[in-house]
Amino acid sequence: MTTIIEALELGTSTLIEAGQPVPRLDAQVLLGHVLQVDRATLIASPGLLLTAEQERQYRLLLERRKRGEPLAYLVGHKEFFGLDFYVDKRVLIPRPETELLVEAAIKIVRALLANGLTPVLADIGTGSGIIPITIAVQVPGLPYLYASDISSEALEVARINCQRHSVEQRVRLVHSDLLSALPEPLDILTANLPYVGTDEKEILAPDVLGYEPHLALFSGTQGLDLLERFFKEAQQSGKLKEHAVLLLEIGYQQRERLVHLLSNLWPQSSVTFEKDYAGWDRLLKVVL
Repeated sequence: MTTIIEALELGTSTLIEAGQPVPRLDAQVLLGHVLQVDRATLIASPGLLLTAEQERQYRLLLERRKRGEPLAYLVGHKEFFGLDFYVDKRVLIPRPETELLVEAAIKIVRALLANGLTPVLADIGTGSGIIPITIAVQVPGLPYLYASDISSEALEVARINCQRHSVEQRVRLVHSDLLSALPEPLDILTANLPYVGTDEKEILAPDVLGYEPHLALFSGTQGLDLLERFFKEAQQSGKLKEHAVLLLEIGYQQRERLVHLLSNLWPQSSVTFEKDYAGWDRLLKVVL
């Protein structure tokens, strides 16, 4: 029989050998997941014995993490904006830089509601649903919003998360290629579409490249194919209201190309960028 402290030592040494960057934390998270306790309980109960089945499950998870499978897929959830979201291999793992987009959207929605206006918002390429669900939770006065994705599998994950956060009546899931199936004109468009270029594959972390869905990562050699199609469709579709706002997460090298594209599509628009925590241009805001 193995104690918690012995299991953590085994996990840490196993993941050190595999070159994982935070081996002790990963070992704690995996063991806590198997035992269904938090890290504080693990630390406070070093002599607690694992059952044979718990030890088996833990060793299996360690082997998968050793091969590079992302921690969020192994434990089946990831925190974002203080909320806990279900994730699996059908969707990208939420990343902290996307909180910039969500914060900007919440600010705009709250301002419009305070002025007696009820905006219609849609999140395009919603994946696990973190963007619209977080907005819905943070702004309970917004009666409904749309969340679309071309992947029916991703929408299944988004549906789980809508139910998890009790917003399934307000976040309306739409199976759609970009804006095509959205049923009404929009005031706000949010999107975290694939923006990694296939030319950039070699700079991606192995666990991202090896395990996360490529449909949600890559968009042409420079990562701009889908973004360009999105903006052109938004401009031509008639789905945007007169003073609509578009908020998009973008790649770190795409500012110049996007400014050129947007100046041709909407010459009178306001185009601004916000940097992420690493100092890269990450949030694009377009006000028509």
